[in-house]
Amino acid sequence: MRNVNSQMSRRQREASGGERREVDVVALSHDGRGIARIDGKAVFIAGALPGERVIIEVVKRRRRMDEAGLLEVLVASKDRVVPRCAHFGLCGGCSLQHLSSDAQVEAKQAQMLEDLARIGGVSPARVLAPLRGPAWGYRRRARLGVRYVHKKGRVLAGFRERDKPYLADLARCEVLIGEFATLPADLATLVDALSIRERVPQVEFASGDTASALVFRVMQEPNGEDLARLEDFGRRRKLGIYLQSAGPDSIRPLGDTPPALNYAIGAYEVRIGFGPADFVQVNSGLNEAMVVAALAALDPDPGDTVLDLFCGLGNFTLPLARRSAQVVGIEGDAGLVGKARMNAVENGIENAAFHVENLFEPASFGPWAGGRYERVLLDPPRAGARELIEHILHWRPRRVVYISCHPGSLARDAGILVATKEYELAAAGVMDMFAHTTHVESMAVFERRR
Repeated sequence: MRNVNSQMSRRQREASGGERREVDVVALSHDGRGIARIDGKAVFIAGALPGERVIIEVVKRRRRMDEAGLLEVLVASKDRVVPRCAHFGLCGGCSLQHLSSDAQVEAKQAQMLEDLARIGGVSPARVLAPLRGPAWGYRRRARLGVRYVHKKGRVLAGFRERDKPYLADLARCEVLIGEFATLPADLATLVDALSIRERVPQVEFASGDTASALVFRVMQEPNGEDLARLEDFGRRRKLGIYLQSAGPDSIRPLGDTPPALNYAIGAYEVRIGFGPADFVQVNSGLNEAMVVAALAALDPDPGDTVLDLFCGLGNFTLPLARRSAQVVGIEGDAGLVGKARMNAVENGIENAAFHVENLFEPASFGPWAGGRYERVLLDPPRAGARELIEHILHWRPRRVVYISCHPGSLARDAGILVATKEYELAAAGVMDMFAHTTHVESMAVFERRR
């Protein structure tokens, strides 16, 4: 594979001084770049893969490491594949399309295990088989940037360029759910025709099982012709159209009330309703597999009381209610809690209670925190759940399932929990929620020591 298009700009080549080297790539960094060594110094190479012999050009020198562009692959990795997306290398949405799906998952599993050992000083007694969903056409939610570019004389819509603040000029996106793959180009054409084309900075896309929606962030009120164009676009594409003039509370539907958004978790006969800007897991196929695996790992008895922390709309809470005596869901966003309660009613679930609570401030916890819980599930944001460990020790659940969107915070929390000698890390594994990116989601299972 000698013909590899260089991802280096002319400016980078001029700044590099023209130094070219032939190197062996020995590892993959956490951000998806290949790592080589020159005279003992690490060199990070965008587009290179472990096991490859490549020609590079150094573009940036630092005290501890250098950065280089890939000019040519002399010996290709067995895991190298041809990227499906024509914009790969320019668009910053994906960084691993040149690596086979199997190798991507292996790299994420290796990172999770490395972080657990290096940061937390722990290793799981058992490594769970990776959870995988669709690798293409899987994104049911995305926030697309929009910008009128004067030099081009037109609007661009999509994701930022890799390592740059500019929007990539996209014709289509291969990871958006199938019928909306051309949404970046379609939105660019639509917004370009609006009188407020320079006052629309972003559009949020959300799709449920039977309906989809767009939320246009507008910094200026659209005129009558703009509204007509937006409504016509919604009718033609069968999309609910919403406008957002300020914060999330300002989101309002355009025209008639659009169809409700929802998705099913078929294994537990649950349907979750959500708003067009609400947080839902991006990969619907992986989400159901994750819920099923998490409940199997938690394994509640029919008489158990289960605690679901960072419960959101009830993604785990409502399925848990099908398997236990009582579930208590805690979430900091009052709007999400209100919708979770509504989802419980809509599903005929009466054994789920929801409370609004800032889970990062344990000192202010309400009466629910004084209860006893046989099982605990938590799905925190990137910051993790360090503040909750003392309460976990108080509740003394037999089992804890931790859903993580950041391996570093999971490793830190796992190390603290295991260091108490009360719990052991029984199992851990990754979930490929964001295929072709370096984003690592994982699941860890802790069991109380006997």
